[in-house]
Amino acid sequence: MKILLKPNPLETKQTSLTVAPTQGARRATGVGATAGDQRELEISPPDPEVTEVKPRRRFTAAYKLRVLDQADQCSEPGQIGALLRREGLYSSHLTNWRKQREQGIFQGLTPAKRGRKAKHRNLLDTRVAELERENQRLQHRLKQAQIIIEAQKKISEILGIEQNLQNIEESK
Repeated sequence: MKILLKPNPLETKQTSLTVAPTQGARRATGVGATAGDQRELEISPPDPEVTEVKPRRRFTAAYKLRVLDQADQCSEPGQIGALLRREGLYSSHLTNWRKQREQGIFQGLTPAKRGRKAKHRNLLDTRVAELERENQRLQHRLKQAQIIIEAQKKISEILGIEQNLQNIEESK
């Protein structure tokens, strides 16, 4: 018996599938209700759409404590399961939160920020960096001033103007 497949739009070649006849009271896989039928099987390409990944859930300390209080108030069988289904939680959540509550780790009840921890900056390091930048800026200005003074000296020599720098410095 042959079953014809619809051609895949991506393929140009038509394929066929040969299926074994029925085996006594049981039908072989892929055999239809009547053995003489030729049925067309639809083979569709996989769905290319990517499903959205849900973000990791984070629970606040207040929420955890509220759920733990509700779980502690449950007295009949099945109530905790109903609570977990209603809240969308696992029993391991309750176990971990109870351990944290017993240890008194209320900071542990809030989710820790993921990723690298921020480095604590030393205030002296920032001050030293500021002073080094200022020192470089002032050295640059000093070099500019020295270049200007040298240029003035050369211009005055060319023009024949005498400079009495010692007299000026002594008068100050």
